[in-house]
Amino acid sequence: MNKQRRKALEDACNDIENLISNIEMYRDEEQDYFDNMPENFQNSEKGENAENCVMNLEDAINSLNEALDSINNSIE
Repeated sequence: MNKQRRKALEDACNDIENLISNIEMYRDEEQDYFDNMPENFQNSEKGENAENCVMNLEDAINSLNEALDSINNSIE
């Protein structure tokens, strides 16, 4: 891989790391929202939606980390 493509991929990795950080922040906010709900709301549709959102954001984070690993492995 030439230097220019390696640099472009390194920049893309930085963008992905920033994206992961932002998604983690939103996941944490949604988790706090769920955790601070009264128990009867946690067991309602609103609580289930918040829980599903947290799980989906966690899945997105995991997928982005896998992509980041793959890109880093191709750069090496």
